[in-house]
Amino acid sequence: MLKRGRIPVFYTNMHRLHATDQAHLEDYPLAMDEVPARAEIILQALETAQLGIITAPIDQGLEPILAVHPADFLEFLQSAYAESARQPKSNRLFPDTFATRHTGRKPTTFPGLKGYYAFDPYSPILAGTWDAAYWSAQCALAAAAAVRAGEKVAYALCRPPGHHTAADLYGGYCYLNNAAITARYLQNNTASSGQRAAIAILDIDYHHGNGTQAIFYSDPSVLFCSLHADPDNEYPYYWGRADERGEGAGAGCNQNWPLPPGVDDTTYLAALGEAVATIRAFAPHYLLVSAGFDIFAGDPVGGFILTTAGIHQTGLQIAALDVPTVIIQEGGYLQEHLGENAVAFLQAFL
Repeated sequence: MLKRGRIPVFYTNMHRLHATDQAHLEDYPLAMDEVPARAEIILQALETAQLGIITAPIDQGLEPILAVHPADFLEFLQSAYAESARQPKSNRLFPDTFATRHTGRKPTTFPGLKGYYAFDPYSPILAGTWDAAYWSAQCALAAAAAVRAGEKVAYALCRPPGHHTAADLYGGYCYLNNAAITARYLQNNTASSGQRAAIAILDIDYHHGNGTQAIFYSDPSVLFCSLHADPDNEYPYYWGRADERGEGAGAGCNQNWPLPPGVDDTTYLAALGEAVATIRAFAPHYLLVSAGFDIFAGDPVGGFILTTAGIHQTGLQIAALDVPTVIIQEGGYLQEHLGENAVAFLQAFL
């Protein structure tokens, strides 16, 4: 039997306020995969496996979130549902038009802002979305605080996920970028001769972490490595190619491994070995893992065919880096296997 309390796990039932299972999203079927049951299934599996003591996060406020996301974006997320309800003939859940940043102007009215801050129609803003996203970020911050205090590894059971959110763009079921918020928190609270701590972020979700990449694309203090479906074939389409390697001072600090459909354990672990070697050479003070289990065979929004054993081996390769690690939950939508895959991955860190 596994020893209880080996991995601190941070979870809050505030995620249920993002009640996508009760929002009548039949016209948006892709939005129906990201439901509260995802977090509950993982929580139950962790409790059954006795992988750790479940702890609710304390509220660290908006300050660490503002280190990543500008105030106007956060104000929009907080007020969008109530404002939408006041609009005549308004779609209360989704944007109906999208502005690229190439337009050169920011709308001044709410109907325009809905599409200014979003990049897809799959991420509804419901009555409780802001509170759920806020506390999801607080779970990630609590895990970061635990690792900063000396824990070797901590797991944030975040919902909604975060890695698709850029500084002021949400989408892909994501509203606040938990990994980016965690990275900045660790840097802003770790003194090292006046220099920022070096952070490596490894994203193993099936989809590219385009938001995380965008936030750190010119930052040499953060190495971003992502294994994901080739964007020529899969969402988010416009980001995630191998030649996207950072810019300016951050050139070389962005590394993508776009993979073809049908990748199995062997092929995936070989690519992961390259990413792990890149991280080892970077010698980070902390490692953040955006853990998406939609790489598992049969996931409704995936296209790889990894097994539970392969996901465990993925965890073993990452754990071998022997770096203080914060694991942040991202995707994973095949509910009947989600819990066992989370357990298999986390067991590797014991």
